[in-house]
Amino acid sequence: MDLLRFITAGSVDDGKSTLIGRLLYDTDSIKVDQLETIQRQSKNKGEGEIDLALFTDGLRAEREQGITIDVAYKYFATEKRKFIIADAPGHIQYTRNMVTGASNSDLIIILIDARQGVVEQTRRHSIIASLLQIPHVVVTVNKMDMVGYDEKVFNDIVADYAKMADTLNIKDVKFIPISALAGDNIVNTSENMPWYREDTLLNILETVNVVSDLNFEQSRFPVQYVIRPQSDDLHDYRGYAGKVLSGTYKKGDKVTVLPDNIESEIEAVEVHGEEVEEAFAPQSAVIRLKDDIDINRGDLIVKKGSSLNVSQEIEATICWMDQRPLIPGNKYLLQVQSRRVRCIVKDINFRLDVNTLEKQLNVTEAALNDVVNISIKTASPIAFDSYNKLRSNGGAILIDETAHTTVAGCMLQ
Repeated sequence: MDLLRFITAGSVDDGKSTLIGRLLYDTDSIKVDQLETIQRQSKNKGEGEIDLALFTDGLRAEREQGITIDVAYKYFATEKRKFIIADAPGHIQYTRNMVTGASNSDLIIILIDARQGVVEQTRRHSIIASLLQIPHVVVTVNKMDMVGYDEKVFNDIVADYAKMADTLNIKDVKFIPISALAGDNIVNTSENMPWYREDTLLNILETVNVVSDLNFEQSRFPVQYVIRPQSDDLHDYRGYAGKVLSGTYKKGDKVTVLPDNIESEIEAVEVHGEEVEEAFAPQSAVIRLKDDIDINRGDLIVKKGSSLNVSQEIEATICWMDQRPLIPGNKYLLQVQSRRVRCIVKDINFRLDVNTLEKQLNVTEAALNDVVNISIKTASPIAFDSYNKLRSNGGAILIDETAHTTVAGCMLQ
């Protein structure tokens, strides 16, 4: 059974918690004791029905008390697929946290309040989804019950969002009119909207093709750990453990180890401790090479002749996540997969206006939640792909050397 990672995003009070609660409730994914607790809390509030939002709001309350994990994760499964949900906060000041949950997502659900239409946070979240190259976007127009299930309201929002999606080059977009509170078009088709007879939200989540999103042509294998048992039985054993980000690896493949550009040949490939004919994305594996060469954590094993960037001069589009501003000349750690190097931010090339999508030039600093394009110089070369061409090997983070906190999510160019 395959796995779909998706994130919900939207403005404050668009109904993200209720939507997740409805998905879990209608798929029988809420445990009996959890359901009883929710029922008691709902009664204590004087509400006649179950408040499904309470299922995730408890985690939000914990975050407000100082817990640093600011994206709530939920897990559930149907007969067709397993799911991991990342529930991103809706407040503008927490936009940076949306990047955390979205970076590994296959799909994003963007909620729009039918009464409000496309608002600033809708545009902001859509821009981030575009920058992060999330393959699939589902726009759910929520609270249709509060506008009388009016088809025209839905169509107007679809037309408005479609213009923005075209500007952002978002390709796979689906639109669904829903009421998370009433359960319309979440798991079951709504009788209140006979004018909509396409897939429900759950149908889309169960059938969206995520295997086709994997890249099997460009092979990338970052080394996470060098295995040297040096025991009597395995005295000469040397294996390189990691995750196949893209492509395939098999015995006999000619490979190049970057950034040092050392060539070798694969002697064996192991998965779960057993030799296999081939390892492919997104499997974890161990690769053994014929030549006894110096390979360390952070090195990248690619097929011979692969085309990618090996450089110390890097351009990146970033979402700034720190309260302290980004100023040219600041020094950080740049981490690409398992490789971490020191770097300096040479210049801020432009800021992206999330309302107009225009590039603002002559920017002297970047503030919290700003999306900017910067130039970086690293202390040593790194091997990477352009994020637009290969998402799995084009993402990175900037880390504050002193506080050891992540200050930016990066899309390398």
